[in-house]
Amino acid sequence: MDLDTIREVVVARDRADLGTVGVGTAVLAGGTWLYSEPQDGLERLVDITGLGWAPLTIDDAGLEIAATCTLAELAGGAYPARWSGAQLFEQGCSALVASYKIRRTATVGGNVCLALPAGGVLAALVALGGSALVWGPGGDRRIPLSRFVIAPGQTALSEGEVVRSIRVPEANLRARTAFRKIALSPTGRSGAVVMGRHDLDGSCQLTLSAATTRPVVLSFPALPGDGELSATLAGLDAALWYDDPHGTPDWRRHVTGLLAAAVVAELNGVRS
Repeated sequence: MDLDTIREVVVARDRADLGTVGVGTAVLAGGTWLYSEPQDGLERLVDITGLGWAPLTIDDAGLEIAATCTLAELAGGAYPARWSGAQLFEQGCSALVASYKIRRTATVGGNVCLALPAGGVLAALVALGGSALVWGPGGDRRIPLSRFVIAPGQTALSEGEVVRSIRVPEANLRARTAFRKIALSPTGRSGAVVMGRHDLDGSCQLTLSAATTRPVVLSFPALPGDGELSATLAGLDAALWYDDPHGTPDWRRHVTGLLAAAVVAELNGVRS
C-alpha cells in the first residue's frame, strides 16, 4: 500500500540519525505491517536497516537478536546443539499467519513492537526470558519482555525510544521447552498459544499468548500438578482473555487450560 502522507524517509546510518524518531514518525525495518494499511498520522519514516546490525550474535551469555533480524533468520539460525529451547523460534514463527515472503522480510523488532496478541515471535522471546535493549534520548535501558507489552498495540516504550536488540540468556536456551497452539481454522490466526519452559533448576514457566491481551507468564517452583495449574489459570483476571472474531474469551480460557495441561505433560516426559 502506498503511504501518501509520508514526506521524508531517513535512512539511519548511526545512532544520531534516530534522533528524529517521535510524533509523526515511524521506524521502518521490514515494513510488512507498516505498508499493510493506511498510516494517516505519519509524515516521516526512519529506516533502521542501514545501521548494519548483525542479525544474531552468539556469546557465552546467550543470544543477542538484532531488532532488524528477520523471522526467517531467527527461525533458521545455526544454534548450539545444547540450546534445545531455540526450537521455540521456529514454533513461534509457525504460530503466525505469514507467507515465506513475509518471513524473509518481517523483523523480530517489528513483531515485538507491534504488541499484537497473536505475536508468536514475541511470545517465544517472552517464554525464553528475553529482554529488550532500548535506545532512547535519555540513554539505554533494558526492559524484560514479560513487562514490555501493556495492552494490544501498546508497549512500555517512551517517545523517541527504539528497540536495538533482544537478549536471551544462555541458561534459558538450554531448558526443555514445549509448544501448543490452536486456531479456529487450520491456517487462521492463533486463538490460543501456550509455551512451556522447564529450567535446569527444576522451575517451570508457562507463557500464554494469542488468547490473552498480552503475553502472560505463570511461574512455578516445579512442574505443576493438575490442581495447581487449574487454580492458577482460574485466578487470572477475566479482563486478560482476548475477544475478537478468532475466539471468544470463554473459549480461549477453556482451550488454554487444555493446551497448558498438554505442555506440562510433555515437559514431564509424556507426549500427547
